[in-house]
Amino acid sequence: MKFRHALAAVAIAVSAPTAALAQTVLKAADVHPPGYPTVVAVENMGKKLEAATNGRLKIQMFPGSVLGGEKEMIEQTQVGAIQILRTSLGPIGPVVPEVNVFNMPFVFRDPAHMRAVVDGPIGQELLDKVSASPARLIGLAWMDGGSRSLYTKKAVRKPEDLKGQKIRMMGNPLFVDTMNAMGGNGISMGYGEVFTALQTGVIDGAENNPPSLYTANHFKAGARYYTQTNHLIIPEILVMSKVAWDKLSPADQALVQKLAREAQLEQRKLWDAAVADYTAKLKAEGVEFIVIDNKPFYDATAPVRAKYGAQNAELMKRIADVK
Repeated sequence: MKFRHALAAVAIAVSAPTAALAQTVLKAADVHPPGYPTVVAVENMGKKLEAATNGRLKIQMFPGSVLGGEKEMIEQTQVGAIQILRTSLGPIGPVVPEVNVFNMPFVFRDPAHMRAVVDGPIGQELLDKVSASPARLIGLAWMDGGSRSLYTKKAVRKPEDLKGQKIRMMGNPLFVDTMNAMGGNGISMGYGEVFTALQTGVIDGAENNPPSLYTANHFKAGARYYTQTNHLIIPEILVMSKVAWDKLSPADQALVQKLAREAQLEQRKLWDAAVADYTAKLKAEGVEFIVIDNKPFYDATAPVRAKYGAQNAELMKRIADVK
């Protein structure tokens, strides 16, 4: 009798892990911290995926750069160690040159224009190009990375006001050239160095979105004027490892794509709420928001679009034609 009980116990012990193996956990990663709009949108996508598959597929989120910087996480996604990744477009550009168009100054008239482009045929074409490229990544969706504007110690209303001002830009010749064309002196510098550089006068300003200006405390280092140039409106991308994608059934692939599209639209609402919240906080701290006519800055950066957009001139025209 005891022997029979023991056999039954062994049978249960053997079958339990087999049931557990039926569940696939997809590791998702982001450099942004917990609670950030991109992180929350992917976490919610995971909840929907788990519900739709009765727990067969689920997403486990690793936010706050715990799995490395974007470059390292892209490499991990390419080999299948990470399954889903939200990343900026910079590192994708070398393998899918067309996405570099989105990095250009004033390629989008305003955030609404950018959203119309990525929600339409052009957005889908570029996701498909990422999927078809040798990058071993599947383009799932676009995410809002915000609209970048100037923040400075002295008020800026026109290109002439930037003369002689040293403005921090992201480390890419395109961005430095953009600031130089806008009238300032573009300085390539890591994000973590900006606060001290503002404080010590190494730079006179920088450019970013309101959530970044507030959370990095750059306004406390003297950047108290926020000039709404909207010179860079760069979407971010949600990708999946091709290694993981190829293991999914066609039905599961379609479900992941559908839920990623829903995450794209949900993240946008979360982003807009964050921008409104941080703008109100900055105004309460005494930061002055300056609304300007962007046309002089747009005209001044025409040579940058000509220089960097030559190979994608047709795509740029199609973007400009989107209403």
